[in-house]
Amino acid sequence: MLTGASSGIGYQAAVRMQRAGHSLILPCRDQATAMFTLERLEEDTAHNTTGNRIVTAPVMDLSDLRSIEHCVNRLLRIGQPIDTLILNAGLQYSGEVIAKQSTQGYELTIAVNHLGHQALTQQLMPLLYAGNDPRVVVTASEVHNSKSPGGRFGKPSGLGKLAGLKSGAGFKMVNGDPIFDADKAYKDSKLCNILFARELARRLSLVANEISVLAWAPGLVIPRNEGGFFRYSRLNNEWGQRFFALLARDLLRLSETVDNAGYLLMKLATDQTFNRTGFSYHSNRLDGPGRHRFEEAIVSQEAQDNYLAISLWELSAELIGLSPELTPS
Repeated sequence: MLTGASSGIGYQAAVRMQRAGHSLILPCRDQATAMFTLERLEEDTAHNTTGNRIVTAPVMDLSDLRSIEHCVNRLLRIGQPIDTLILNAGLQYSGEVIAKQSTQGYELTIAVNHLGHQALTQQLMPLLYAGNDPRVVVTASEVHNSKSPGGRFGKPSGLGKLAGLKSGAGFKMVNGDPIFDADKAYKDSKLCNILFARELARRLSLVANEISVLAWAPGLVIPRNEGGFFRYSRLNNEWGQRFFALLARDLLRLSETVDNAGYLLMKLATDQTFNRTGFSYHSNRLDGPGRHRFEEAIVSQEAQDNYLAISLWELSAELIGLSPELTPS
């Protein structure tokens, strides 16, 4: 199962996995996106596919907890085990100065990138437990680290004491800051991704379930002809981002291609080399213009905070209306 498969890295990973003969569940935010994704995938894989495969695209809006629950309940009724859960969908609305809210009233970046994925994962555990050598793959980013090249621009990531989450619906920033910063909200969500992955691995170990949890950073990926990179940006910020894309991707060659990032995601999801029990983090780091090095890496100091990881998990579980405990398989 792969979230964020309608465009960008997720779509390229889906193409490769379908060609390899894997059955796929590709939840999409609405029916139109689901139909478009299935039709496009069929066109791109029609003459280059190994074996039989089943591809479905149920409607699931990660910004709406009820939509997630509805989708999960449908999958639980079908009962098909899930070997790999890929939490790849991500949202960033750069340039906005007013916080957007999810259906349940949570800041939209955190709602989609973190809370929705935790809700999905916790509710799908029975199908993961039943999977063949199951694993969870979480698409994070090096910007979670304030010392990384991307993390140094603008305000750094930082969750503080999670005052925003503690206040409930209507918060603007996870740390409780009353002034919204879209760039920092995205960085914070990527930090949440890693803390979530680490805590998921820890809780799985307590209930004796051998499931791999892999977080990864794809590098700076700027698609050339898809709307994903600019989709949520303010109109008056779009040309600035297009200039940034031209500079970073075409002139300085700092970005990774969406094709190669999709390949890396496919490898993390299917290659047995990465399927080992517990948490690991892999980063596709820039080695020089046009060159990247994919390797296991160390997360930021804040991402290593075990107390913060536990607190984030428990507060998030409360916000999404679930028990924080994972039941044994």
